[in-house]
Amino acid sequence: MIKIAKKNLVGWATTLAVLFLLIQVACDLYLPTVTSELVDKGIMQRNFAYIWKDGIYMLVVAAIGLLAAAGNVYFAATQAMQVGEKLRQQIFHRILRFSSKEINQFGDSSLITRSTNDIVQIQNVMVQVLRMMLQSPIMLVAACVLAYVREPRLTRVFLISLPILAVVVLVVMYLAVPLFKSIQKKTDRINLVFREGLTGVRVIRAFREEHREQARFQAANEDSTQTGIKAFTLVSFLFPVMTLILSLTNVGIILLGSHLIAGMTMQVGNLIAFLTYATQIMISFMMLSMIFVFVPRASASAARVNAVLEEPISVADAPADQQVQIPAGQPASLSFDHVDFRYDGAEKLALHDLNFRVKAGQTLAIIGGTGSGKSTLVNLIPRLFDIESGEIKVDGQPIKRLSQHDLHAAISITQQKAVLFSGTIRSNLQFGNEKATDDQMWHALEIAQAADFVKAAGGLDAPVEQDGSNFSGGQRQRLAIARTLIKPASIYIFDDSFSALDFKTDAQLRLALRNDPQIQQAVTVIVAQRVSTVADADLILVLDEGEVVGQGTHDELRAENKTYQQIVESQIQKGDEERAAQTQKD
Repeated sequence: MIKIAKKNLVGWATTLAVLFLLIQVACDLYLPTVTSELVDKGIMQRNFAYIWKDGIYMLVVAAIGLLAAAGNVYFAATQAMQVGEKLRQQIFHRILRFSSKEINQFGDSSLITRSTNDIVQIQNVMVQVLRMMLQSPIMLVAACVLAYVREPRLTRVFLISLPILAVVVLVVMYLAVPLFKSIQKKTDRINLVFREGLTGVRVIRAFREEHREQARFQAANEDSTQTGIKAFTLVSFLFPVMTLILSLTNVGIILLGSHLIAGMTMQVGNLIAFLTYATQIMISFMMLSMIFVFVPRASASAARVNAVLEEPISVADAPADQQVQIPAGQPASLSFDHVDFRYDGAEKLALHDLNFRVKAGQTLAIIGGTGSGKSTLVNLIPRLFDIESGEIKVDGQPIKRLSQHDLHAAISITQQKAVLFSGTIRSNLQFGNEKATDDQMWHALEIAQAADFVKAAGGLDAPVEQDGSNFSGGQRQRLAIARTLIKPASIYIFDDSFSALDFKTDAQLRLALRNDPQIQQAVTVIVAQRVSTVADADLILVLDEGEVVGQGTHDELRAENKTYQQIVESQIQKGDEERAAQTQKD
């Protein structure tokens, strides 16, 4: 919490909040003294002139206190909300820089909770810190001193009430703080189950598992609810207990004070002032105890937020003096030089001794069984993961010495899962090139075989719902491919992005790619499961358990590589091989 406050609070605004708070506390502490004099010198002596004079003075002091309180609330609330705004911005910026390793380490649901619920907890406590956490101790200490100065004999009542109050607060804190800390983790669990239910709703319905998922969510929800009930019940228990102790304290003060007044050793005004100070002491104690209950929850939230902000980024740019740039006019190329890769914590290499080179105008195809490492290989090119050994070069430059901005500028990729954003077709295409003209967009859609259904949907300004749910799987893939093509790049990567296309559309799309002047100046990387998709590639890599077991053209591999022969035999029936060969000739 202290680290977050130092980094995000604005100095002058925080100073004004504290200054207004001090003025408010001074006014609140001064009013009992004025009230005491009003009673003793005005009411008791029937001095109406003094009553009017002192009454007006009280109103002025109260008005100053009210304005100071308003100023403190304004600056405290403004600073707390701005801290929340800054933290959300920092977390979002940090997550965008995370590699897949960090994303997987925290988990999507936990990251969402940390950027929403946890920050709300910090905001709430930040307001309390600038209000009650500063006000309560100042008021408590000052009121105790003034009460003792006003009438030392009555302070004996506090020797009984304050220890009892302290014991009650400590017991409640001991029981409630662990519950508040666990609430955040249980919120993570609810978000996880709810998110899985939303993203997997079709699977749930297909397997008729609605009741199972409802029971799963109910269990997580009930667990969080019961924990919250226990925590807030304990906290709520403080209010009636404190009110009872405050009332008994006032009764004790009045009993003791009445004997002193009857004995003519104390004035009525002193008793009234002391009662006011006693109330301020007890309320300050109550406010301070509430802070101590809620601060640990916010501290846990702050620790979770700081964990995201301080997590080392595994894929980082090289020092500025060691970075290189891709020279202007450099021919496109991609090379792997004896590259090994291992997932974090894994014993076995995911990819071993990858060694190949592709030049401008050539197409590299990657094929292999499920889990052979195809997507892992293409994820190494934009440096979503860092390799263990070897070297990867893009346009002749080692990717570790390129800034990630320059590297990503040279690469355009369609991921295995077609991701579309809510908005329009135009806004989605502009993710690839925000300066693209309508003609460029239609050209990319033509190559991606998407122009027809885009026209039918209403053109470039046709709406796209969240995740592109108003389009079919094949349409989403083609829109994602068009977004990739509209970006000027040296390397175009299609990670199994033709899987939802029929054979005819697949062939037409690949033919359009080969004939496009922009693609002819770049390197094209295609990951596919179908032999017909990769048959016309200049270089085909055959992967098996992370190793290249064959590389060459379709004809070479068909004649010599057993793994490729098995893939071909499992897919191509009579007549299909001739069509694949004809596609290669075309």
